[in-house]
Amino acid sequence: MGHSITLFNKTFVPFISAEAIKDKIKTLAADLTRDYAGKKPLFISVLNGSFIFSADLFRELEIEAEICFIKLASYKGTQSTGHVVTAIGLDINLTDRHVIVLEDIIDTGKTLHQFLPQLVNQQPASLKIAVLLHKPEAQQYPVNIDYCCFTIPNKFVLGYGLDFDGLGRNTREIYQLSE
Repeated sequence: MGHSITLFNKTFVPFISAEAIKDKIKTLAADLTRDYAGKKPLFISVLNGSFIFSADLFRELEIEAEICFIKLASYKGTQSTGHVVTAIGLDINLTDRHVIVLEDIIDTGKTLHQFLPQLVNQQPASLKIAVLLHKPEAQQYPVNIDYCCFTIPNKFVLGYGLDFDGLGRNTREIYQLSE
């Protein structure tokens, strides 16, 4: 794994290796390929954080599938602000579709908890959530996670698509804030 990195005078140390991420994504893709064979699911990738995760996962799928991107912002700095903003909307009809929401991380769960009813209202055939990272200790809102690559402690992480005030997304591994 790489060396520590510093952003905004905070030090981040290697946490999850690029190899471990790649292995988990291959396993997740195999599970999704099996579970959605013949169903032509629609993946909804939540920007910005999940763009790398979504791209890597999508390339590993061995089924017909569609992907679209939405933007929900609820972060500023290292603390969740609690604001949920839909900046880029959903322009695909979800009725009777098998839908999988792709998220980089679920910590409090507030963003998805507030957003999911908008998807449910469109009456998809099924609605599942796949996440790269889950922080169960931080979760305050009920969100059912169907597929999870890594369960992690309640520490701030960045890299592999996750940022700290816009920076740090462009690493192959995931880093966590040093104590």
